[in-house]
Amino acid sequence: MLIYKIFRAPEWAILQTNGETLGAPVDLADGYVHFSTGVQVRETAAKWFAGEDNLHLLAVESDTLGPHLKWEPSRGGALFPHLYRALTLEDLLWVKPLPLAPEGAAEAATDSHLFPEDL
Repeated sequence: MLIYKIFRAPEWAILQTNGETLGAPVDLADGYVHFSTGVQVRETAAKWFAGEDNLHLLAVESDTLGPHLKWEPSRGGALFPHLYRALTLEDLLWVKPLPLAPEGAAEAATDSHLFPEDL
């Protein structure tokens, strides 16, 4: 199953430079890298990244993360994937820009981002 991480440009730059990261400030505070499933990622973007541009959507195959990936209850009791080790460049299947919807687009009314069509 694909799982997703949203990074701001500086967070993505750190991963590219260092080859690994313990995540964004919220990840560092909580002690694990927060991920979302395909069903959860749009709500995650709306809740935590509303109005933010210069975002990157990272995709990872959950089965490759082994015992370091834990599924734990979070928002509304839903199970979210949490990674208890550094995220590495080798973990990534792909990275795509996650731009804001253009002004006037239906998505823009809710500060939504434009997700890849295959998600």
